[in-house]
Parts: sequence; C-alpha cells; structure tokens
Amino acid sequence: MAQQYTKKMIREAFIKMLNEHPLNKITVKDIATACEINRNTFYYYYTDVYVLLSEIFQTELQTVIDEYNDTLSWEESFIVAARFALENRTAIYHVYNSMQREELVNYIHNVSGNVMMRYVEKVSNGIPASSADKKLISSFYQCALTEMVLRWISSGMKEDPDTIIRRIGQLFDGNIELSLKRSADLNNV
Repeated sequence: MAQQYTKKMIREAFIKMLNEHPLNKITVKDIATACEINRNTFYYYYTDVYVLLSEIFQTELQTVIDEYNDTLSWEESFIVAARFALENRTAIYHVYNSMQREELVNYIHNVSGNVMMRYVEKVSNGIPASSADKKLISSFYQCALTEMVLRWISSGMKEDPDTIIRRIGQLFDGNIELSLKRSADLNNV
C-alpha cells in the first residue's frame, strides 16, 4: 500500500513539474524534493525520469483500454481517451518538444489504434468484412488521428479538440461502415 502511494506521489509530482517546466529541466532531485523523499526512494521505483514518463503513458493507455465503452462513437471514445492530454496540455507540449517525443507519438498512436480497432469491430458486426480489411481500415484512421493530434500539438494546441474531432466525425460519418461493406462485396467477387 505504501509503495503504491509513493509511486502515485512521484507520478503526480512529475506531471505537475512537467506542466511547469520542460522535460530536460526536471531532475530526480527535483522530484524527490517535491515528494519529500530521498533520491534512493525514487531510484527504487524508476531508473530515471524517462522510465517514469514511459510508465505514465502506459498507465494512461491502460486506463483508456479499461474505460472504453462500446456505446460511445469513435469520436466520443477518442475524446475520452485524450482526456489526459487535454488536462495536461503544457506537459504534453513539453514532452513533444523534448528528446522523448517518440514516447508521446507512441502513446497517441496506441490510443488512436485502440479506439479505432474497437470501433471498427463494433461497426462490422453483421458485415462479413475480412479481418485484413478491418485492420487496414483501423490502421488508416489510426494514422490519420495520430497525425491530426501531432499537428494540433505542434501548432500550440489552440483549437478545441472536441470541436475538431466531432467535425471530422460529421464529415466522415458512415465511411467506416461503407468501407466494411465494400470489403464484404470484394470478398464475394
């Protein structure tokens, strides 16, 4: 129980600092001081701040997977999944502008993939689309969403992501189902 508390305290202090300072300006000493622990305690749980960052993204991804709701549209699911990024915009921007950008890119790509794969599976219910085509459709939207989020971050995260995602959903409404039906038709040829 104490270990979970200490890890949670370290994660929260790190995220708070990341919302205030660039990643390369945060040290283990800073985190230990903020948590009122010694550096050895930090090193008991993490080898460095980059391992801590990776764990945070993995934890957030697992939260997305655990909280996924089949009744949500892909847009609502993606917005729910993006909650961590929206609540920590400055921290995300600091990671994006650091040497650890790949951690962020992988997180966004994995969240997008998880949301789209589940949504495509839901929509394909009753449509005999091939598994390969389902993966292809999911991957296409995963890549598109990932790139859109990365461009949003690189432009300073000014636009409201909720509005953008919902607009994309309106513009492309029905395309996934249509693609799945085309897959079924192509398989019957």
